[in-house]
Amino acid sequence: MPREPLLLVPGLMCDATVWQPLLPLLSADRDCRVIDHGDADRLPQMAQQLLADAPPRFALAGHSMGARVVLEVLRAAPERVSRVALLDTGYLARAAGSPGAEEARKRQALLDVARRDGVRAMATQWVQGMVHPDRLQDAALLDAIVTMFARKSADVFECQIRALLQRPDATDVLRAIGVPTLVLCGRQDSWAPVPQHAAMHALIPGAVFEVIDDAGHMAPMERPQAVAGALQRWLEHT
Repeated sequence: MPREPLLLVPGLMCDATVWQPLLPLLSADRDCRVIDHGDADRLPQMAQQLLADAPPRFALAGHSMGARVVLEVLRAAPERVSRVALLDTGYLARAAGSPGAEEARKRQALLDVARRDGVRAMATQWVQGMVHPDRLQDAALLDAIVTMFARKSADVFECQIRALLQRPDATDVLRAIGVPTLVLCGRQDSWAPVPQHAAMHALIPGAVFEVIDDAGHMAPMERPQAVAGALQRWLEHT
């Protein structure tokens, strides 16, 4: 019997490069497809685009903003999803009051850099907090991440920032998940830290929680073998 297709959903300003190091292991016996969000500026819109082009039933893995898109797919069409992996992400809406305003300010500051100096300049600044501190001297890794960002425009960046700032709370979605689920993050992910993922894990019945050592927010690119191993175990889980 053919194995279900696996749809891989990238995060903010990311593309297939995030998943590329994992594909030799994940695509050996199944169809793997990487999603492109285009110029969508709302998470539910990204989810509807995914569903419009997806097979009738599929496994779904998302990284960062991509995992929030996965949660919106589950909100809209849970019957089409056979299993779920949520990597380096979150589930709550933007905070009210000053914390939420501060998040918006920080995201706007990055957009301002992208508009003024170019997306590559913004990405060079952004990446400093997105990988394990020991990898900040890894020129090949940093260049791969920065170059990936630079393939997208400041307009796309603005659309995706708008989507994240308007993100809905997904607590009820997590509680309703009834398929094999993996929650995974890098141990040194400062953007979406371990306790945030532990809270997600606690909401999902029967979920598996894995923490990747020596990895930050870009865990799939930083530690691809470890992340691919966790995804393989999740794909085989019954």
